[in-house]
Amino acid sequence: MAYAELVLVPTPGMGHLVSMVEMAKLLVDRDPRLSITVLIMKLPIDSEVDSYTSSLATSMDATRIRFVHLPRVNSDPEISSGTFLAHFMESNKPHVKQAVADLAESAGSIRRLVGFVIDMFCTTMIELADEFGVPSYVFFTSSAAFLGLMLHLQSLQDEQHMDITKFKDSDTELDFPSFTNPLPAKVLPSVVLIKEAVQSFLEHAKRIRAVKGIIINTFDELEPHAVGSLASLGAPTVYPVGPILNLKGETKTKADGGGRGDDIMEWLNEQPPSSVVFLCFGSGGSFGEDQVKEIAYALERSGHRFLWSLRRPPPKGKFDLPRDYTDPAEVLPEGFLERTAGVGKVIGWAPQNAVLAHPAVGGFVSHCGWNSTLESIWFGVAVATWPLYAEQQFNAFELVAELGLAVEIKMDYRRDFRMESDFIVTADEIEGGIKKLMEDASSERWKKVKDVSEKSRKALMEGGSSHLALGHLVEDILNNTP
Repeated sequence: MAYAELVLVPTPGMGHLVSMVEMAKLLVDRDPRLSITVLIMKLPIDSEVDSYTSSLATSMDATRIRFVHLPRVNSDPEISSGTFLAHFMESNKPHVKQAVADLAESAGSIRRLVGFVIDMFCTTMIELADEFGVPSYVFFTSSAAFLGLMLHLQSLQDEQHMDITKFKDSDTELDFPSFTNPLPAKVLPSVVLIKEAVQSFLEHAKRIRAVKGIIINTFDELEPHAVGSLASLGAPTVYPVGPILNLKGETKTKADGGGRGDDIMEWLNEQPPSSVVFLCFGSGGSFGEDQVKEIAYALERSGHRFLWSLRRPPPKGKFDLPRDYTDPAEVLPEGFLERTAGVGKVIGWAPQNAVLAHPAVGGFVSHCGWNSTLESIWFGVAVATWPLYAEQQFNAFELVAELGLAVEIKMDYRRDFRMESDFIVTADEIEGGIKKLMEDASSERWKKVKDVSEKSRKALMEGGSSHLALGHLVEDILNNTP
C-alpha cells in the first residue's frame, strides 16, 4: 500500500510549529494510509525549534512523520520590520520546492504526494502546491473569530477601498460578522494598523479564500457564532479540529542549563487547592522595570499566593526572545522577595501546561496567546487578560466580552515591536483584576469556564465535534488525491 503523503509547512516559531506537529500526530493516528513530512525553515534569531524537533524525531514513528530541515536563508529586511515575514517566506520558497521535488523522487511507489498543509503565514507556498498539482489546506493557529476578522478586513480594503490603518488610536467601535458584540478599534492587531505591514498581512486572507479547506485550532462549542459566520465571509470548507495542545508539558532540561520545573511543582504541591494565581506571558512576553514593580506591588497587596514567571526583556532595539534573570531581585522592589517568601514564588521560564494542570492553581494572568487560551480552557482555569503583541488584544476582547470566560486587567495594552503602549498598568488595576479573578469562584464566569473545559475534552472524543471534523478532513484529503 502506498502512503498518501502530506507536506506540512509551519511558520518556524514555537507557537505555530508545536500545534502543527500535534495536528500531524492526530492525522497519522486517525488513518494508517497517511504519512507526513514537516519542512522546517530556519529563523535568523535563536529559537528552540532545533532542540524541539530533534527531541521529537527520537520519539516518533519516522515512517509516518519525518522532519526535513531546510538550509538557512539570508533575509534582507530587519526582522522587526513589517515586511520581514513576507521576504522570509519568499526566500525559502526555492528550498521548499526542492525538498518536495526530492521527496516525490525518492518516495517512488511507497508514498505519493496528496497535498500541502500550510501555516496561516506561509500562504505564498500555495503556488508550489499548484505547481505540484496537489490541493492545499491552511492550518490556522488562531481563533475562528480572528480568521473572520482577517477575511472581513481584507474585503473592506479590497472591495470597499477602506484604509484600515485609519483606525489606529481611534475610539471607534466596529461591527464584525464573526462577533455578536461591536469590536473596539483599540483591540485590532498592530499589524493591520501600520501602513508598511497591513498589505502583506491581508494578502494571506486573500490567498486563504482559494485553498481547499481551512483547519482551525478551535472547536465548535467554544466559538459557535464565529465558526458559523465564516461561510458568509467567503471562507472555503472549515475544519475546527481543536483544541490541539501539546499536553506532555515541559519539565525538561532547557538549552540554557539544568533540569527545570521540578522545584516549581514541589512548591505547588505545598499550596492549598485553587489558591495560587499564576502569571505567565508566553515565550515572547516581558516588561520594563517600572511595570515589573507595579506587578510586584499588586501581588504583595492582593494577599494571594502567586507563581510569577518573570523574564528579562531583550536589549532595546534587538529582536530576540526574553531570557531568565540571573537575579530577579535587581528589578523587584527592595525586600519584595523576602516579604512574600511565605506566599509567592518568582521564577523564570515556566512549564505552563504542568502548572495550569496543578490543582493549586486557581487563576491565570495571561497574555492571551491562542495556545495559552486553549490550555487555560482545557484545564478549567479562569483568566485575567493582559495582552502584549500579535492578535492578543483581539483574543482578550473575545474572552472577556464575547465569551464571558475572563476578567480584564487590560485589553488594549501593547508591547509589540511595531507599536507600544505609552502607559504603565498601575498596581491598583492589576490588584483589582487579580482579586476579581481569585475571589469569584462561585460566579457565572467560573461555571462557564468549567463547562467549556468539559466541552473541550468531549470535542476530541469519539463522536465529538472536533473528532468528526478531523474525520471529514481525512476523507477530503484521501478522496481528492490527484
